Amino acid sequence: MTVKRTTRYITGYWTDRPLAFKGLVVVALPLAILFGALISLYLASNAETRAEDDVRRAFAIQRDTYQVHALLAEAAAGARGYVLTGQPRFLEPYRKAEAELPATMNRLDKEIRDAEVRQGFERIRRATAQKREGLKTIVSLAGTPSLSQRNANALEAALISNKIVLDGMRREIENIQRRERVLLDQRQAKVDEVRKNFLVLTAVSAIVGLLGSLAAVYLFSTGIVRRVRILEHNAELLASGEALNPIPDDADEIGILGQRMDKASALLRAREQALRESEERFRLVVEGVRDYGIFALNPDGKVTSWNLGAERIKGWKVDEVLGQHFSRFYPDETRGYLPAEMLERARSAGTAEDEGWRVRKDGTRFWANVVITALYDDSGDLRGFAKITRDMTERRRSEEALRAAREEAEAANLAKSAFLSRTSHELRTPLSAILGFGQLLELDSDEFSPRHRESVDQIIKAGSHLLALINDLLDISSIEAGQTELLVEDIDMSALLREVHALASPIVDAAGLKFLLKLPRHGLKALADRRRVMQVILNLVANAAKYNRTGSFVELACEQVDEAVHVSVVDDGEGIKAADVSRLFTPFDRLGEQTRAKVEGTGLGLALSKRLVESMNGQIGFKQQEKGACFWFTLDVTGKNGSANS
Repeated sequence: MTVKRTTRYITGYWTDRPLAFKGLVVVALPLAILFGALISLYLASNAETRAEDDVRRAFAIQRDTYQVHALLAEAAAGARGYVLTGQPRFLEPYRKAEAELPATMNRLDKEIRDAEVRQGFERIRRATAQKREGLKTIVSLAGTPSLSQRNANALEAALISNKIVLDGMRREIENIQRRERVLLDQRQAKVDEVRKNFLVLTAVSAIVGLLGSLAAVYLFSTGIVRRVRILEHNAELLASGEALNPIPDDADEIGILGQRMDKASALLRAREQALRESEERFRLVVEGVRDYGIFALNPDGKVTSWNLGAERIKGWKVDEVLGQHFSRFYPDETRGYLPAEMLERARSAGTAEDEGWRVRKDGTRFWANVVITALYDDSGDLRGFAKITRDMTERRRSEEALRAAREEAEAANLAKSAFLSRTSHELRTPLSAILGFGQLLELDSDEFSPRHRESVDQIIKAGSHLLALINDLLDISSIEAGQTELLVEDIDMSALLREVHALASPIVDAAGLKFLLKLPRHGLKALADRRRVMQVILNLVANAAKYNRTGSFVELACEQVDEAVHVSVVDDGEGIKAADVSRLFTPFDRLGEQTRAKVEGTGLGLALSKRLVESMNGQIGFKQQEKGACFWFTLDVTGKNGSANS
């Protein structure tokens, strides 16, 4: 009885614990066992690695001790050959030994851990130094041009001494090799033992992990799974509206959940009733909408519902269209493919929208905006489609009227550009003759009276002004007509600004102003038409010089800003009123011409500059200054994605 009571107490205690506590126990128990096993495996793996490192170190020591003896033996043989023949080629082993012995000895010094082997190594180190010194003496004596008897005796003594040292080293190396073989056997035995222990530990860890997992599964099953199955069955009963099975009133979350499911059962039945009433109200609303045709399709595209709006727009009554395929609403030219395409788009993307012609019952057409939405149930199966149609015929007519008006305006603009182009070409012919005769008269101006010379100057100035106006008109009309040809290339901005500075200096000097130049960093290049860029800069500099009546300088500067070349022309004159800034780039609009009547100009310079810069993928603008004005424009930096249109 005591055992049963204890078992019931433990079961009840476990059942009443919170799910977080149960989950922690179920998860932590296997994890703790796994973690302990991993630590044991890690320690065993480290022990095996250390043992294997000891074995590798023993092999390395054996290899390097053999190499020391081999290098010294070969060096001694080479030295004897050099003594006997005097040929330098016998010294190659000696040089090799001198080059490789220090590194080999250093490796041995680092690898040797055993005290007995360390003592032997120290004796070998001293013998090696003595051997190298003896070989050095032999080579030095053998290299003497005339070998005296005394030197010969010393050479013979050195050879004998070196042989004795080499024999001693051989014995020491054999002692080290014997000791290392013993250590190697011990270390290999240790590796085998570690591996055996590792396998045993792995097996024990697997068994303990399995037992821990079984214990966790048992705890999970007794504390959670059994009652969750009861809850699952109650959920099925709840879904079908039946009475729920009783569940024990345990104190954990599952017990509380079971109690609340009883309360939720009545609430869900009430909500189902409310949902049915809501769906009925929604159906009545949809059927009452008259501006939109709202109807449903089955997965095959056949009509399953029809509201008053659809009847008003399309003309069919509900009993005439139910069960019919919705492709009957499409005209003949799209009926064969567009309905199926719209349904496929709705299946793939969830919704599909289209605008186009549709057909009424009486055969007339109307422009419709159509949205088809795929309807899926909770399991993800397609149940059908909802289709909303709106009559957009009036909007379509308005758009067509607007498009026609825009096309007429564009045609008028092209006609204007063509007229300007033809007129300018017609004016250039007589104007060229006038300028030609004026220049001929200017050649003989010394023979004329002052009044006649002044008249000739007026003819040439007026003709030049008119020619500049005609050229600007031709440039603007060609840009607007899309006939501008640009030679887009990489432009060295430093070289270009120097050239512009040289060309514009007389204009600025004539205005009594200083012409400042700020060059960009070396190698900055822009992607643009060189001639057009010079034309824009000269135009801006000329404007600054003409209108700067109260200042002292004009500054031309260039720099790279982000991914653009930024060119600016700054002056310290009167500047431009804020109210006039919006008119700056308007053709034929000369700001302040009442107060600047004596300043020549056509009113086309800034407008032409704006169109030229924009044709090269750039921007142009004006920046308000405390004093004076700043005009700027940008161009693409060479290497930036994209290029100017040509």
